[in-house]
Amino acid sequence: MAYTRYINPLTDFGFKRIFGTEANKAIIIDFLNTLLPPHHQIQDLTYKNTENLGNTPLDRRAFFDIYCQASDGQRFIVEMQKVKQDYFKDRSIYYATFAIQEQAEKGYWNYQLLPVYTVAILDFIFDEHQDDEELIHIIKLKDQHCRTFHEKLQFIYIELPKFTKPLEELETPLDQWLYVLQHLSELSDRPDLLQENPVFNQLFELAEFAGLSRSEQGRYENSLKYYRDWNNVMNTARREGREEGREEGWQEGQQVLILRQLRRKLGELPEEIQFQIAALNSEDLADLGERLFDLSTVADLQDWLAERC
Repeated sequence: MAYTRYINPLTDFGFKRIFGTEANKAIIIDFLNTLLPPHHQIQDLTYKNTENLGNTPLDRRAFFDIYCQASDGQRFIVEMQKVKQDYFKDRSIYYATFAIQEQAEKGYWNYQLLPVYTVAILDFIFDEHQDDEELIHIIKLKDQHCRTFHEKLQFIYIELPKFTKPLEELETPLDQWLYVLQHLSELSDRPDLLQENPVFNQLFELAEFAGLSRSEQGRYENSLKYYRDWNNVMNTARREGREEGREEGWQEGQQVLILRQLRRKLGELPEEIQFQIAALNSEDLADLGERLFDLSTVADLQDWLAERC
């Protein structure tokens, strides 16, 4: 397989390498600060365990792509979402509750909370926003007069496919970041404009395919195949679903891709497991797709499916 000079940041491997590396945390700090208001700018942060503690076994296995805490206590859940799934906004709110509940202190506690942000980079457009030019949606708690009621819980959704500016039209640091997320794997050299920010030079070095170890190259190859297969199957399912006027095309496409990837990783699957996967709804299928790379054995897959029954 021929590779470009830089890895694709929209793959699972690429996203976590660029944004989830402790030694290079200046990269995620720079990105988040382009989205945050002046009074919430980050000076430093630490990465937290993505398997958060909850009240049930299912809660305790809840995960985020990246979960970090700023030096002033602010929490940030940062994730890359490749495809639409049912109740995605509901899921975002549910996951944010973990970052809220973990702030509870033993004994007496006055309930004062530190801000929690969820930042979701979407490789798709919400159905209800297809005709809306706005690509960044900042969600806060507001009252009936649209006045901010509480600022400590915010959701930032970025619909990346809507960003269409070419390199010569980039005006802001956020423009530059969105351009890099969309086009990094297409670049053969470092644009002069982006080299003005030392963080991007750091990012370019981290994202060079040639700089990966043999093991990392293998993991990236698997992640890239998954990303390409997923896009291909979903685009085909979406087109066939539209042509046939039925929603089943989308869900069947999900099942085909998930089973293909599971067989590639775990080998042939027992019929019972195949039937269980076929019975999953689109939300659970999308969740399984996200967790696929964390499954090492058929037993791991059986445990995951058992939680859905």
